[in-house]
Amino acid sequence: MLLSSLFYDLNRLRTSDFSTEEDRLLNCYLLVNHDEQHRVYDDIALKLRVQDKRGQRVQKPTSFINNHLEEVDGELICQQAVDVVLVDEGHLLLTQGKQSYRGKNQLEDLLKCAKLVILIFDENQIISRAEYWEDSQIQKLIDTTTVNDNHIRLENQMRLQSSPETLQWIDDFVKRGEIKPIPEDNQGYDLKIFTDAQEMYEAIRDRAYDKEKGLSRMLATYDWDWKQGKGTDWNVTVGDFSLPWNYSQTKSPSQSSAKNLKSWAEQEASINEVGSTYTIQGFDLNYAGVIIGPSVKYRDGRVIYDGSESKSNQMTSRRTMSDGSKQDVSEKLLQNQLNILLKRGVHGLYIYAVDDALQQKLLEAQNAGQ
Repeated sequence: MLLSSLFYDLNRLRTSDFSTEEDRLLNCYLLVNHDEQHRVYDDIALKLRVQDKRGQRVQKPTSFINNHLEEVDGELICQQAVDVVLVDEGHLLLTQGKQSYRGKNQLEDLLKCAKLVILIFDENQIISRAEYWEDSQIQKLIDTTTVNDNHIRLENQMRLQSSPETLQWIDDFVKRGEIKPIPEDNQGYDLKIFTDAQEMYEAIRDRAYDKEKGLSRMLATYDWDWKQGKGTDWNVTVGDFSLPWNYSQTKSPSQSSAKNLKSWAEQEASINEVGSTYTIQGFDLNYAGVIIGPSVKYRDGRVIYDGSESKSNQMTSRRTMSDGSKQDVSEKLLQNQLNILLKRGVHGLYIYAVDDALQQKLLEAQNAGQ
């Protein structure tokens, strides 16, 4: 909300009849690496007349960099920097080359392309080795912005309409590996552990069809196979519950030329699918039903993350570090994945865990809190 409002205000200055000549010369772009969010921003910018055509002011970082940098003697050079670049989900910027991106760090390249770069960055939402930042790199970024008085720390999240105690329970679970008694939420946030995934889906479906409850969807950790292929469904299956992964039934922006195609969660058919971080990151649901797959376990009194159970090679493949060594960073990336999924529901979170020990501990936490 902060970034989209700033984007609109800056572009309104650029087009206003009352703007100074300097304002009207302002060049401002909004960049985001997430496919779903890119589509939403692109649509909004068209409706608000911030841009005359798709991709004019709202772009992917790789496209923007490729359009503004050119290689000279093996180095990427910007011939003319734009004024302002806003980056949403800055933690999704690439920190190594990948496919059409020929650079080494997208943020460093964007700093060459713009006089001012403003980005929203949350290291706890990085879910790919290609986006991974070493601790020293993050600290250097913080130090640089702090010295220039350009570092703003956002202390409060505005998504979950819950008590601080409920949010703390989620953080203890995800970040510290501790499962404490589930607190009674004095703001009415609905946090519930289900004993059956199918029963949880039926509860989510009921809320999705209830106009007062609103948008509700099923989500899961990426622990079941998914591959692109026409006519093939790749299902999340747990006991009697089985639904296809996201975009098995619905259409993605890349699969359709429709001008007003909605994001995955907003499509009616997606109630019959299971979403992942690839479709839900950065979006809100009213109620989220999360299936925690076998990559998250409870052993020896703590929550652990098991990369051998994940189906995402972007989270489990080794990352080449700045010193040239290859390291397994899957534990942190799997932890971040769970953090994202458990914080999508504005009014409620329903959980079912595949690992028996984790499921039992969660049920004990629920009973202890009642």
